Amino acid sequence: METEVKLTKLAQCAGCGAKVGAGTLAKLLADFPTRYDERLIVGFDKSDDASVYVITEDIALVQTVDFFPPIADDPYLFGQIAATNSLSDVYAMGGQPRLALNIMSVTSDMDKEATQEILRGGYEKAYEADTIITGGHTIENPQPLYGLAVSGFVHPKKVLTNSGAHPGDVLILTKPLGVGILTTAFKGEMIQDQNLMNRLYEQMAALNKTARDLMVQYDVHSCTDVTGFGLMGHSFEMAQGSDATIHFQVSDIPFHKEAFEMAEMGMIPAGAYRNRHYAEAGVTADPSIPLAMQDILYDPQTSGGLLIAVNEKDAPKLISQLQDAIPCARIIGYVTEKQENAILLHP
Repeated sequence: METEVKLTKLAQCAGCGAKVGAGTLAKLLADFPTRYDERLIVGFDKSDDASVYVITEDIALVQTVDFFPPIADDPYLFGQIAATNSLSDVYAMGGQPRLALNIMSVTSDMDKEATQEILRGGYEKAYEADTIITGGHTIENPQPLYGLAVSGFVHPKKVLTNSGAHPGDVLILTKPLGVGILTTAFKGEMIQDQNLMNRLYEQMAALNKTARDLMVQYDVHSCTDVTGFGLMGHSFEMAQGSDATIHFQVSDIPFHKEAFEMAEMGMIPAGAYRNRHYAEAGVTADPSIPLAMQDILYDPQTSGGLLIAVNEKDAPKLISQLQDAIPCARIIGYVTEKQENAILLHP
């Protein structure tokens, strides 16, 4: 849909690049007391993708919320991507989203049609995820924002957290990296290739539902979705929470080759520097790995893929099934007992 107002021009940051850094969040929440409830098995103190509250022996409630400024000028596409990103947190916990509420801000420059198209994009993506949007809340704001508060369900004994990886696990990533760098370059008019951007938008609007449905059939120990903190930030949290060390074979990590070119030119979003500041002290990189590639690993992703830690014996079957449905899925590393650093980057 063409609109007179370019949505991305109304936003200071795009998509998940607007997230407050993980290190800043940790400091903000450090002094907050956590109320004990034996039914709350995952809370904000876990730095996880969503909270999980046990309702019965067979049902736990998964809750999350996510919203951000426009990542695309097309309002319908922006709505799709924002909704997909919000739903992803429930999939990362191994859950199934079922209910959602819109969270939205609009500017005085936005017309009714643009607002409706954002909402339509969100509703249609939620429908694809078998999720019902039951209402929401909208305010006026200097920049547009959209996302969802999502509720889902999972068996209490089948919850996947970002802190359950075991030594010997194999690591799988289901979407390529580089989205933050490329959308930054596009916003700065350093990229003119609309076909490339369309591929990125299609990737960001693709639900992690299929990846979730396949992974829960196997012995998966840990999972997180790779979004605003980048691969390094999210895997750093996984390594710390699991009391283990993560090894990445960098040559096996899927990424958009155009992102490497833009990174070499210095088109790095601010969020990547925040992610590097947060995680770099826990990362050892082989000297042969180019700086541009390392920038991609810290790059904030919008509606990124799942990072899955699966038992080594199940990894071949899971990656085979994933690649049948999601050809870009790759085995990118493995987990060992805790070493000096949380993450080791091998060439």
